[in-house]
Amino acid sequence: MFNIPALTWTLTAVLLAGGSYHLWQATRSHHLTDRVNNTLHALMNTLMAAMLWNLAPTTILAQIGLLAAAALWFIIQAVARPEFKLLCAGTQGRIKCAYHALTMAAAALMIAMMTHPATTTATGTGHGTGPANHTPTPAAHHAMTTTPHTTTTAPTPLDHPPGILLTLLFATAALTFLTLLTRRTTTTHHHTTTHSTRTEHALEALGATTMALMFATMTT
Repeated sequence: MFNIPALTWTLTAVLLAGGSYHLWQATRSHHLTDRVNNTLHALMNTLMAAMLWNLAPTTILAQIGLLAAAALWFIIQAVARPEFKLLCAGTQGRIKCAYHALTMAAAALMIAMMTHPATTTATGTGHGTGPANHTPTPAAHHAMTTTPHTTTTAPTPLDHPPGILLTLLFATAALTFLTLLTRRTTTTHHHTTTHSTRTEHALEALGATTMALMFATMTT
């Protein structure tokens, strides 16, 4: 996806580190909901890392379906009635679940959009290599001259406002998590802050930065 190998490897390491942390949290959790949520986060990070290297292209529909189902699951938690204590509770919990639903949906959208360039390239190559003779007929010459216009005017993936909006949204989310992390670190002497909370905010910030970078790359 990126032309800079170092950047691709760095983002892959970040995604796999986040996935490993969520998987570890899933094994330690005593509540079924927390185990499911952390497992879904680990799955999303793994799928995003695989997308960076264009792995398992034959399972694209299954990946999109899983991420869409995960987004729906977090939406259900965000809008659940307060009586369901195992789901998102309180305003902060609902906002967190809503953000995670957006993250899952954005990951599904990104994977879906990544399948478009291959189709466009294959179509353009097929038109370009079609004529085999060196003296094309007037009709063939007309087809050859009009084909480049069709290829160049085809829309690029996420070359529209939603892609830019998602880039800005995840960049804002990254700054928000960094602010929360800094605030919790500087106020440790007033409030008891667990190491897991700081780690979660740090990984959320890294994850949001990764999403912002990937969407920014796809919109250019």
